[in-house]
Amino acid sequence: MPRQPLNATAASLLGFLHGGPLTGWDLVATAQQKIGSFWSITQSQVYRELSTMAQAGLVEAGERGARDRRPYGITDAGREAFATWMAEPPGPELIRFPLLLTVVFGAHVPRGTLAAHVALHRAIHAERLASYEASRAAADAAPPGHGPDVYRLAALDYGLRYERAALAWFDNLPEEIRGPA
Repeated sequence: MPRQPLNATAASLLGFLHGGPLTGWDLVATAQQKIGSFWSITQSQVYRELSTMAQAGLVEAGERGARDRRPYGITDAGREAFATWMAEPPGPELIRFPLLLTVVFGAHVPRGTLAAHVALHRAIHAERLASYEASRAAADAAPPGHGPDVYRLAALDYGLRYERAALAWFDNLPEEIRGPA
């Protein structure tokens, strides 16, 4: 019976498990740290996927440890499923930017409310850009071989460019949307 293809969440978890066994709690923290700026994974998704992958033989549960936490390790079948998933072209990206929904329906929102929402989100993007710039500066200052690898730097570069583009968009919004300067 052919195995059902992995979804992106399951594949991400298998990718993290290549480094060694991790508990569900550790996987949530790792996902937040490594991919949280561009891919969200909830705690409930992690535990649901671990259960499904354990039943499919892609991961193996270890003995329960402190606080009843159970580490999971990737199996050979899990490595094979991950390699198969990685060999497939990624699907198209979807923009899920809740502020855009508010902007689309902005004619039905009081001007001050819309401007406040826009200002809040602009500040969030400015803060995120500052964080990415600090990460990049730290990577550039690290001794050779001690900074992030080329793959993480490529993702960081995307984040930097994305946040700069988002801020340029905010700064070019009409006054009816962003409010007075």
